[in-house]
Amino acid sequence: MGVKPFIIGIAGGSGSGKSTVARRVAEAIATDSVAFIDMDAYYNDYSHLPFEERRRINWDHPDAFDWDFLVSQLGALVNGEAIEKPSYDFVHHTRAAETRTVQPAKVVVVDGILLFVDPRLRELCDVKVFVDADADIRLIRRIRRDMRKRGRPLEEILEQYLTTVQPMHLQFVEPSKRYADVIVPRGGHNAVAIEMIVAKIQRRINSAPR
Repeated sequence: MGVKPFIIGIAGGSGSGKSTVARRVAEAIATDSVAFIDMDAYYNDYSHLPFEERRRINWDHPDAFDWDFLVSQLGALVNGEAIEKPSYDFVHHTRAAETRTVQPAKVVVVDGILLFVDPRLRELCDVKVFVDADADIRLIRRIRRDMRKRGRPLEEILEQYLTTVQPMHLQFVEPSKRYADVIVPRGGHNAVAIEMIVAKIQRRINSAPR
């Protein structure tokens, strides 16, 4: 096994801009050895349930995720092993048949709304970043994303937001902010915060044994 990868965990509410932060951090790092892990790929496989039941699942509750699978795959990357990362079909609410090979890398970026809820994942992260954004901004972004990418009607999006997304944000996501090393307000638009995070990672990479 070589040098342990630098793992940066990026959490925050749905629509907070955490994926934008993750992408901009990865683009700014002076290495081509970066692996991305999106927590959304690790929802439990509910293909055994009828479609109507799958639609009613609370996707913003910790119980919706396959934590053991995510922890084991991150552990494999830490040990220098390639993984077959799952994919999730958000139209049919099932785990997709195809997987994507992720090679071990010097830097692993993991993002997800509930990333800091599990102590095992917090322990694996070298730096924990929480991306903050006002609730109205998060809702607008979620509406745009779900309508454009997932083909969902506005009424369904708003109902889900009011019944599960917002309550779960207050119960689980927001409290997990206390575990963060860095809190980034304004999401991907906060260039100064992103530069600081990148500088920290770059120092770690540069000081690692060759």
